[in-house]
Amino acid sequence: MEIKDLIIDDRQRGVFRVHRSSMTSLDLFQRERELIFSRCWIYLGHESEVEKPGDYRRRTVAGRPLFFARGEDGRVRVFFNTCPHRGALICRSDEGNAEVLQCFYHAWTFNTRGELVGVPGEDAYGPHFDRDELGLKEPPRVESYRGFLFVSFNPDADDLVTYLAGAREYLDLIVDQSEAGMRVIAGSNKYAIKANWKLLAENSLDSYHLVPTHRTYLDYISSLGTDDSGDTLDARPPGAARALGNGHCVTENIARNGRPVARWHPLFGEDAREPIAQVRRRLVEKYGEERAYLMADTSRNLLIYPNLIINDFVAITIRYFEPVAPDHMDVTAWHLVPEGESDAMLANRLDSFLTFLGPSGFATPDDVEALESCQAGYRATEVEWSDLSRGMLKREPGTSDELQMRGFWRQWHAHMQGLSHVDVQDGHMQDVRPLEAGASPATDG
Repeated sequence: MEIKDLIIDDRQRGVFRVHRSSMTSLDLFQRERELIFSRCWIYLGHESEVEKPGDYRRRTVAGRPLFFARGEDGRVRVFFNTCPHRGALICRSDEGNAEVLQCFYHAWTFNTRGELVGVPGEDAYGPHFDRDELGLKEPPRVESYRGFLFVSFNPDADDLVTYLAGAREYLDLIVDQSEAGMRVIAGSNKYAIKANWKLLAENSLDSYHLVPTHRTYLDYISSLGTDDSGDTLDARPPGAARALGNGHCVTENIARNGRPVARWHPLFGEDAREPIAQVRRRLVEKYGEERAYLMADTSRNLLIYPNLIINDFVAITIRYFEPVAPDHMDVTAWHLVPEGESDAMLANRLDSFLTFLGPSGFATPDDVEALESCQAGYRATEVEWSDLSRGMLKREPGTSDELQMRGFWRQWHAHMQGLSHVDVQDGHMQDVRPLEAGASPATDG
């Protein structure tokens, strides 16, 4: 099948289908590596993870070993994690602090600026040996937006702000929740899913599966004081689903089940009621009621194309997924919190994070099972298409519709054809402003 035929996008009839070879083909997977992951901006980490000079973190991004470190001058730099001498990994631990970084193979030594500062037996080299030529190499492009650090292996990529398009406003809503700034706390959740990476992009934006798949969590929340008993898809507020440009998409809802930032829920305990109210009052004083409402009373799942998800609801989770094979991805999740938050409030966030999105929480095992089940189903090659048509003819699709996934897939399809831009809307221009105050009634208990 030709690349152009992998998606059926009939906007008049409201039919959108994706050929399942996109989830199974090794040739298409390798094409993704070339046309998406080697050309787009890809998330690397958060600057708060390397707080002190000498701090470093090791990552794999688009199949490439990288690390980022804070130098003595306070600047965060990114390097390919390979020795210019013979290729061995420089950083062999996921994190640490060091004044210098030494390759274990031949003991070539580098400072946190990437400069080669030590070579055993250097006098054995000729007069043209040049340390400046043999420092650690940096990716072609490295940029940061409000602490979120991205790399691109494409020297001709647009600047990061342009690439983020409408996603910037949603990142601002997250970062501005704290006057002192945001930080990633120590530790992460790492797990593998035996499924194609695009399934997790879909799943992370999909509210259609919430009620049937996560029924146990909804019943648990109901037992704590929010009446979700008998909850159905039609009974939930519709929220909003938006395509933000460049493949980025978002779903946003009224925060039914509380938000540690400023919306109390029995899950947090009575002692948290007043501290949460104080946070909300500070947001209103600084930003006004309308923007405070967006920060505190709405929740959002944001996809920054192609493989970064920021869940901002019961907690703020940064979720990165690294494609390994057509049917395998590695997932890492970190927890983003306001700087200087009290121990009690931080504990609420961590508990909410682990309860729902932790590897043994209510949601993540359900989702892993669902995605691996889909991947297993693709072995029935006689069934060729998956359908993502829900809400395609609606003027204002909700979060249980699939506009957001179609925005992702249209950008994917454009990139796979060697194109850089695509009309991501369902046949009409869409307002990409965040959900407005009063758009639908609050429903928390």
